[in-house]
Amino acid sequence: MIYSLKKIARNIKDTIIQQPEALFPLHPNLPLPKDISESQVFNFLKSVLVTDANPQEMANYCEQDFRRFVYTYGLVINLSGKCLELGANPYFTTMLLKEFTQLELYLANYFGLNRGDKVIQEVTYKDFNSDNSLSIQLESSHFNIEEDPFPFKNGEFDIVLFCEIIEHLLMNPVAVLKEIKRVLKPNGALILTTPNVSRLENVAKMIAGVNIYDPYSGYGPYGRHNREYNKHELYLLLNYLGFTIDSMFTADVHQNNASCYALVSNLKPLLKQRELDLGQYIFVRALNTRKAGEKKPAFLYRSYPADELEQ
Repeated sequence: MIYSLKKIARNIKDTIIQQPEALFPLHPNLPLPKDISESQVFNFLKSVLVTDANPQEMANYCEQDFRRFVYTYGLVINLSGKCLELGANPYFTTMLLKEFTQLELYLANYFGLNRGDKVIQEVTYKDFNSDNSLSIQLESSHFNIEEDPFPFKNGEFDIVLFCEIIEHLLMNPVAVLKEIKRVLKPNGALILTTPNVSRLENVAKMIAGVNIYDPYSGYGPYGRHNREYNKHELYLLLNYLGFTIDSMFTADVHQNNASCYALVSNLKPLLKQRELDLGQYIFVRALNTRKAGEKKPAFLYRSYPADELEQ
């Protein structure tokens, strides 16, 4: 009996040690608003509902990606001015910024009808302080960032949020980032977040012989991840386009399932030098400091004429 209890305790200890978060720094501290708890912020965001959306889908999305929204908030917490949020729907980050910053928000979206028009969507939520049910009309510009020029003036914004979009692009991320650069003021801040192709789960999947690529989507080609990035690639891309990295880190947002594919403790000595690069998402704040390169960086493009590529 004593031996069995010791064996159970040893198995429990081994299981805990095998958890990715016990082996790697995957959870930076959440940058919560001052004097406000994580549960308070979560309950506020979980109350957000686009009136024509599926409530359960919205709740699931909020629960799954809550930490991502808060890490994104942390990148703008000390910034001010006019802010463009690309891909704002379903408005979790939008409402977080409206409630806890002084930013002047402008929104843009792609999915839906009436491309080229202003789109107004009603969002309901619970007031953070009173818990009363409220609603707000959110207006957004509606366009395809890969095909349409942004409907904004040069240097109009102090901040542009480009979150969970770059991985969906089909054709030319350099052109999109140059449009972002055009509407940003000099020294304005680009906030970019995206899944990390070098995340610990993908390392474990490849060891196990599991495919890491995104499935085809019922929402069409923009409904899937067409090209994911790692930290080094984003540094190279943004540096080429005249941005200076002000902050960059990776973090887990969802449950980490790497242990389902490999014995994670065996990976620790191999990945020690990259332990800060293994989170599920990459979070970047970059400043628009200088002129962009005129070509396409060769690490990201192929089958173009040689004179169009920067080696």
